[in-house]
Amino acid sequence: MNTPTKPVALIVGASRGLGLAMAVEYASRGWLVIATARGEANTPLHDLARDSYGRVEVETLDITNRDQILSLRQHLSERHIDLLFVNAGVATRDTEVSALDVSDAEFIQVMTTNVLAPLRVLEAFESLVPNTGTLGVMSSGLGSVADNEHGGWSIYRSSKAALNQLMRSFAAARAGDPRAMLLICPGWVRTDMGGSDADLSIDESIPCVVDTITNATGTPGLRYLDYRGHTVHW
Repeated sequence: MNTPTKPVALIVGASRGLGLAMAVEYASRGWLVIATARGEANTPLHDLARDSYGRVEVETLDITNRDQILSLRQHLSERHIDLLFVNAGVATRDTEVSALDVSDAEFIQVMTTNVLAPLRVLEAFESLVPNTGTLGVMSSGLGSVADNEHGGWSIYRSSKAALNQLMRSFAAARAGDPRAMLLICPGWVRTDMGGSDADLSIDESIPCVVDTITNATGTPGLRYLDYRGHTVHW
């Protein structure tokens, strides 16, 4: 009798915060998790892997480095990935910095990390995801153009709006693809990026995020959803 294989999640950007919490949640639900961290230094993700009895594997990846993306893709070329999810992202040091004051270097870093790099990862790894699988990216409600009535976080907002647009192009180029494609808004969460005044704890957000991804799996096409599974305005 064949032993059923565990579903596999590749979570990109999981050394801390939301990505780490996703790795914990999927492992607790019986998944095999391949999770990435940017460098070789020990992180909470490495600690999780050591105590996971083989349920969590750690790979090194800086998603802004195209050569590292291609190298990891080659390394994982024989793996079957049921969920490919890109969580990695950054904000400006001063979240309220204006377009006039933000440096060219910081603007480029945010756009490269939040926009270009996630789509490079999806394009590199999508062939490992079967027709029954899911492709997802961590977006933000701040990426909604329609809902931007109060401003703030302008550079970060623009990066997430651009990510959403690239993801729409990615999906449009794959019309008829049976896989679920998701832009997920985790809510305003108390992390290093979200700050201590945020509405949600990680434990209030991430189990719901995973439920939303699970519920969306098997439904083709791209959706922009919040952590509760509600559609977000583009």
